[in-house]
Amino acid sequence: MTQANTTSISIELVPRDKTVLNQELSTVKDQFPAVDLINIPDLTRFDVRAWDGCAVAKKYFERTIPHIRALDIDPNRPLPMREFLTKNNINEVLIVTGDPHTDPNAPQFEVNAVDIIKKFKSEMPQIKIYAAIDQYRSGFQQEMHYLLEKQDAGADGFFTQPFFDLRFMEIYGEILARQEVFWGVSPVTSEKSKAYWEKRNNVVFPKEFKPTIEWNRDFAVKALQFARNTNTNIYFMPIRIDLVEYLGKII
Repeated sequence: MTQANTTSISIELVPRDKTVLNQELSTVKDQFPAVDLINIPDLTRFDVRAWDGCAVAKKYFERTIPHIRALDIDPNRPLPMREFLTKNNINEVLIVTGDPHTDPNAPQFEVNAVDIIKKFKSEMPQIKIYAAIDQYRSGFQQEMHYLLEKQDAGADGFFTQPFFDLRFMEIYGEILARQEVFWGVSPVTSEKSKAYWEKRNNVVFPKEFKPTIEWNRDFAVKALQFARNTNTNIYFMPIRIDLVEYLGKII
């Protein structure tokens, strides 16, 4: 359940390299004082792992959340990032199953998010664990069953996939009324990007959707107001778009 009386606003920053990451963190800190949290995905094509990026982000923000890929974690060995998380005072994580590794020779394990949530709860009980909700993956019933599995394993809250339809958010808002939730919002500003989301993530865009910065900003404002009205949280994914241009008229 959401404990705070205010909405937390997070920005998801891709850790392409530490120099660029520092620049983006500095921009967010200086330009957007309402942001109180940074979350960083773990993308295997980059050298900077999510927890490394969160250690950099700690210089700017008290709260940082690395994404942890379950597929990369050997269930029979201690958590490989446990010491690093403790040393850098990173006490929240988002556990996702993860896509197959870009390197076919990299070790991958037969585990899912539920397995690694349990492992974190066992080995690092002090860590706050978020899990993912993919509202496009399957029907409501199946996704809610998976959510309950994650909650029973020890998940304390959830991050959704990006929404593009406020009506869809409202439906999930009713279903998740007792959960701590970060609603995802990501700008889609080209037909190519729209096709990617449709093909890769099974997104169904609303009829009124337009792949313009104006439409996306307008929707983001409405999504942020929804989060505030429901005492939930939100995170923005400004992928391949200027941070200030996108966020300047939102927060």
